[in-house]
Amino acid sequence: MKINTPLRFTIFSSIISSLFLIFLIFCINYFILETKLLYHIYFYLFILLFAFSGIVTYFLLEIFINRKIRLLFRMVQTYKMSSSDFNLNMNEDILSESEEKILMLGKKNSAELVKLKSEEKFRREFIGNLAHELKTPIFSVQGYILTLLEGGLNDSMVNEKFLKRALKGVNRMNKLIMDLDMITRFESDRINLEIEENNILEICQDIFDSLELKAKEKNISISYADTYINPIMVKCDSNRIGQVMQNLIINAINYSKPESKVIVRFLEIESNILIEVEDNGPGIDKKYINRLFERFYRVDKSRARNEGGTGLGLSIVKHIVEAHGHNVQVRSTEGEGSTFFFTLTKI
Repeated sequence: MKINTPLRFTIFSSIISSLFLIFLIFCINYFILETKLLYHIYFYLFILLFAFSGIVTYFLLEIFINRKIRLLFRMVQTYKMSSSDFNLNMNEDILSESEEKILMLGKKNSAELVKLKSEEKFRREFIGNLAHELKTPIFSVQGYILTLLEGGLNDSMVNEKFLKRALKGVNRMNKLIMDLDMITRFESDRINLEIEENNILEICQDIFDSLELKAKEKNISISYADTYINPIMVKCDSNRIGQVMQNLIINAINYSKPESKVIVRFLEIESNILIEVEDNGPGIDKKYINRLFERFYRVDKSRARNEGGTGLGLSIVKHIVEAHGHNVQVRSTEGEGSTFFFTLTKI
């Protein structure tokens, strides 16, 4: 039979204390009083002292343990209540300092568990999305190459057309890998921005010119909300902010209705310049807003993929803007369109 720890402690401490008292009595009688007691008297004294000290020790130990158990029980009950109604009042004087520390540890562990579950979910989604994005161009390239190997090479019309399509699939995969690499480098702080004084109007005009043909395919016009005569100087990496504007305007073109407008607006707000890109698309349901800047996330999956997007454009926008010390946000109304906006430091 296994003896519990409190009982073992009681027996051990009782033996030690009894032997010590017997030895003390023996020394007093033998050396000071110079009397000699019979050995059986020492035995009876030992039994008596053992029993007395055992009872006292066990009683005190039980009181101590019960108090600690009640302390932990109250802590657990309080923690369970806080888990159910999320309204734990730490100002109530019902917990001791140890309770508070254990409760804080429990909360920390719970938060870490939630974080781990969230990271695991994100990892699964990321791998699944990446596999899905790579699957389509890989299968396309494979099909074109097989067709060429099975006789298509002998037909000049077929081989040129299929080689161009295969190249398009390879380019799509290459862009996907490059975008992923860029996001990874931003997240690991391995990209050094070249922050300089730049005219944001010049950066945007270059993007307007490069996307003019793409916009004309849908009879969409790209314009400023106002006539800006004077330069608008900001602190930024011109290449990276150019990429931000390109991604936002391409996104606006893809989702805007034919024969509509994409409008770029600049507003001065204290020490910053607010930059807005407004479209006339279908708008975005509020339940999707918080996930727009996640990697591979699409509200309309088929449209974005048909337009050749990788699903990483808005995520790249987010990382570049945050690397400049600012945030990108969106406001949207279903049926009316969306406006993406961010700030840059004004000069």
